[in-house]
Amino acid sequence: MPVRTTTGHFTFATWEERTVGARETSPRLAHASVVNTFSGGIEAADTTCEYTIAYATDKTGTFTGMQVLTGRVDGRDGTFVVEERGSFDDDGTVHCAFEVVPGTGTGELTGLRGTGSFVARHGEPSVPYTFDYEVG
Repeated sequence: MPVRTTTGHFTFATWEERTVGARETSPRLAHASVVNTFSGGIEAADTTCEYTIAYATDKTGTFTGMQVLTGRVDGRDGTFVVEERGSFDDDGTVHCAFEVVPGTGTGELTGLRGTGSFVARHGEPSVPYTFDYEVG
């Protein structure tokens, strides 16, 4: 199957963050539990996402995360996991690349492979994404 590109948006339903360890000033580590809802090429409500965040300053840093999405990709039903890596700037802009974790696709998404990205800007309620993928 050829590589397909799909796009859409996601919104944050919840963001619960806590500092990891005793350090309250930067540099510091934090953990965030996040629930997102995806629309467009990926349709998935109430996703489960866990991030580990390294703050270099109060407004800059990097993060890694895992997100479980259950729903549809271009009409195909199933579940899959993406690994996310990104950074954030002092102006509130988040840059993130993500990749499907091999072997996590289920249902009609069995064999799913793909990569994607998004740029989130502080204060914007909806975040556009792009996802390049193939199934099978």
